[in-house]
Amino acid sequence: MGIQSFLTIGALMILSMTSLFFNKAILENSTVELENKVYLTAFSIADDMLEEIKLKAFDEKTVQFPVSNPNSLTPVIYLGRENTDPTGIYNDIDDYKEFTKLISAPHAEDYYISCDVNYVSENALNTVSSSSTFYKKVSVTVSSPFMRLPVKLEFIFTLK
Repeated sequence: MGIQSFLTIGALMILSMTSLFFNKAILENSTVELENKVYLTAFSIADDMLEEIKLKAFDEKTVQFPVSNPNSLTPVIYLGRENTDPTGIYNDIDDYKEFTKLISAPHAEDYYISCDVNYVSENALNTVSSSSTFYKKVSVTVSSPFMRLPVKLEFIFTLK
């Protein structure tokens, strides 16, 4: 076996290693690209949910008329869908408390949407209030088996 054979084998090994690293880089880029699409879709779903909620009345008591006293709003223990509404219509913000939905979208199936709604303190908007206030915090979380971490968007609604 001559020197030319060793050079040929060496060149083939270098070419094989270069090809292997190149394929690995392409695969990693494709994975990152798909993951970004999944997260972007999840963010869009969460944002769409918040936009839907923004179209609703602040409270069941304010669907028809405004209120000036927070004590006349829905009590904390009754936040959520009213059992008296047979149509299943979401007509106010707190109807979305404990809302869940499973949807499929491009790039990944089974996006799981969940919402939570709480009254928050006027002076500390991150503090859940144990009584009715003119501030409600809505948290929308979207998760998927294709995501390492869920997407969570929050919005503070006010009646003032």
